[in-house]
Amino acid sequence: MTKTDTRDIKATVSQIKGLEEAGCEIVRCAVPDLDAAKALKSIKQKVNIPVVADIHFHYQLALESLKSGVDCLRLNPGNIRDRSKVELIVKEAKQREVPIRIGVNFGSLPPVGKIGLTKGGSRHKDGVNKLPKEEETGEAYTIVDHMVQTGLWEISILEDLDFDLIKLSLKAFDVDTTVKAYTRMANLVPYPLHLGITESGKLLSGSVRSSIGIGLLLSQGIGDTLRVSLADDPIREVDVGWDILNSLDIRQNKPTLVACPSCGRADVDVIRLSNQVEDMLASLNSTIKVAVMGCEVNGPGEAKDADIGIAAGWVEL
Repeated sequence: MTKTDTRDIKATVSQIKGLEEAGCEIVRCAVPDLDAAKALKSIKQKVNIPVVADIHFHYQLALESLKSGVDCLRLNPGNIRDRSKVELIVKEAKQREVPIRIGVNFGSLPPVGKIGLTKGGSRHKDGVNKLPKEEETGEAYTIVDHMVQTGLWEISILEDLDFDLIKLSLKAFDVDTTVKAYTRMANLVPYPLHLGITESGKLLSGSVRSSIGIGLLLSQGIGDTLRVSLADDPIREVDVGWDILNSLDIRQNKPTLVACPSCGRADVDVIRLSNQVEDMLASLNSTIKVAVMGCEVNGPGEAKDADIGIAAGWVEL
């Protein structure tokens, strides 16, 4: 997601261009007002990847973004709760064949009862209660229930209008909550899921939190797109996202560097050497595997498994 003022077309386009170079394949832009929605038209014309309009509070912002030619809308069911307004958006999106991502967030959930939610289950298009009642399970209504019900409620509106260009996300800061919400929803609906841990934090802690949450879901075959949310440069978000995919062998877009952590047995400065190799690999358009190992214990085996390997050390016989 861009972190510029969307109304600043030049700055936003520049940031998107940088994200494209880093490997970003879809970009989302905040739409706080009508000027931002109108700016998306010029932004869209100057970039190469799909642009998603991030819509909150006002349905008019979605309608104006559609006029600007965006590729997708993200709607928050927590702050656009008037069904008639949602229907206006859906009808216009359907006419233009523009997908809608229903973005459920822990931090902006609608109050129970405000949009037809009850603690006894949420009704889906087919009229079947998709969530069990508390008396059936003996378990109290949870935040996961609330998130899933919110998503199902919004889906029911879209389906009632025969709209099926739907994506869905159910994000929270808490990893366990997020994983449970996505896992449950994956068993209820056939739509693509956009993964993420929302407001995950600064670079180090946020990368760890996002990697655990997103990685757990991807390893179960859940998820179609992802966004790593960091309080940092958005290019870092793209880098971490690709590292998650690379680590799970789902997709590769760059060289893989295997480097030992170094210890008192190392015969070379592994940290300095691995930094040098990493810098060299940064500009290489390849998916080769390179190993930098510091001693004779694991070095030969790891180096042999790589396309190119350095294994320092010697054994006195």
